[in-house]
Amino acid sequence: MGPRTTSTDKQEGGKQVSSDSGAVREDRRSGVIRTVLVCAALVAVAGVLLFVIFNTEPTARRDGAVRQSASLVDVTQGEFGTFRPTIEAMGTVRPAREISLGARVSGEIVEIGNSFVPGGYVDAGEVLVRIDDADYQVALQQSRSALDQAIADLEIERGERAAAEAEYRQFNRELPPEREALVLREPQGRAARANVEAARADVRQAELNVDRATVEAPFDAHVLGRAVNLGSQVSPGAALGRLVGLDTYWIEATVPVGQLQWLSVPDDDQPGSSVTVRNRNAWPMNVTRQGEVFRLIGELEGDTRLARILVAVDDPLARETEEDLPRLMLGEYVECRIEGRELSDVVRLNRDYIRENDTVWLMVDQRLVIQPVSILFEDERYAYIDEGLTAEDRVVTTRLATVQEGLRLRVDTDGDAAGEDIDA
Repeated sequence: MGPRTTSTDKQEGGKQVSSDSGAVREDRRSGVIRTVLVCAALVAVAGVLLFVIFNTEPTARRDGAVRQSASLVDVTQGEFGTFRPTIEAMGTVRPAREISLGARVSGEIVEIGNSFVPGGYVDAGEVLVRIDDADYQVALQQSRSALDQAIADLEIERGERAAAEAEYRQFNRELPPEREALVLREPQGRAARANVEAARADVRQAELNVDRATVEAPFDAHVLGRAVNLGSQVSPGAALGRLVGLDTYWIEATVPVGQLQWLSVPDDDQPGSSVTVRNRNAWPMNVTRQGEVFRLIGELEGDTRLARILVAVDDPLARETEEDLPRLMLGEYVECRIEGRELSDVVRLNRDYIRENDTVWLMVDQRLVIQPVSILFEDERYAYIDEGLTAEDRVVTTRLATVQEGLRLRVDTDGDAAGEDIDA
C-alpha cells in the first residue's frame, strides 16, 4: 500500500509544477506589451510638444539684426611730419687702442711702476718697467770711446792728405785721375770718414739700448694685465703687459643690411649717427651712455649675414666727468639705439596697427576700409608711411575677429572695445 500511494503523489506534484511555469510566462508577456505601449505613448507626446514649439517660435526680423551688427571699435590718427627713426642693435665693447707691451732688450727687471698692476691707470710717459742697464751703459761708453778714436784717425788722415797734396803740387806734374786719387790719399780719407760714421751709429745703438731698458706708457692707458715681476729675466720680444687706451672704446654692433641706408657714417661734411647705449642687466634703469657711429666694417658677420658697424664712445670709464655714469667693460654686451636719418613728409603710426600685407583698417563713413600703405621704414615702435595714409584718416585700433570690407562700425566712446576681439 505504501509504494502506490507514493507514485500517485509524484504524478500530482509534476502536474502542479507545469501549471506554475505557464502562469509565469503569461505574466512576462503581459509586462512587455505594457512597456511597449508606454514608450509609444511617450514618443507620441514628445512629437506633439515639438510640433507645438516649432509652430509657435517668434520670427527674427532681418532689419533689426542689421541695425545691431555694427562693431564697437576704437580709432586713432597718425602723426604727419619729419622724424628720425630709431634702429635697434646689439653690440660688444672693444678697445679702440690696445697694445701688448713687450721688452726690446734683455735683462733683469729691477723696477716696476706702482700703477703697473692689473686694473691700474697709467699716464703717457709714465715709467712702467726698468730693466738693468749696467751692461748697456758700459757698451755706450765703449762706443763713445771708439767714436773719439775714429774722429782722431780722420783728423790724422786729413793732415796726411794735406801733406801729400803739397808734395804733389811741388812736382808740377799731371797724373791720370786714378793715380792722382792714390797720391792724394782719397781712399784712406773715405775709409776714415766711414769709420767715424760707423762709430757714431754704434753710439746711437748703445744709447737706444739704454733708453729701451726703461719702458714707458705710450699713451694714457688702463692696465689689463702684467706678465712680469721684480727679478724676472726678459729677452727682446718678451711680453710685459697689456694696455688699452682710455680715451675711446668701440662697440661692434650688427644691423640688417637693409637698414644701413638710414645710418650716417662721419665724413668731411657730416657727423655720424647719434647712438644711445645701455645695458638693461647691469645698469640702473634709464641710465645710458652716448656714442656715435664711427665706421662701417666692409664685411658681413659670418652666419647671421648682418652688417657690422663701430660705435665710438668717448671717456668710456667716466674718468673725466662729474656725472655718475656707468663704466663700459671690455667684452660687455650692450644695446645700441641708433638715431637714423630724417624721414620727411611721412605719417608715423604705431606699428601694432599695421595689419596683414602692409594694410591698415580705416573707418570711413562708419564702414571698414582695408587700406594698403607704403611703409618707408619700421623701427621698434613705429611704422613710417609715405603713401596710402594721411594724418586725418581714422585708423581702427581694435582687433576684429571677422574682417570684411564695408563692415559697419561705430566708435567706442567709453573705451570698452580697446584690445578686444570683436566678432562681427
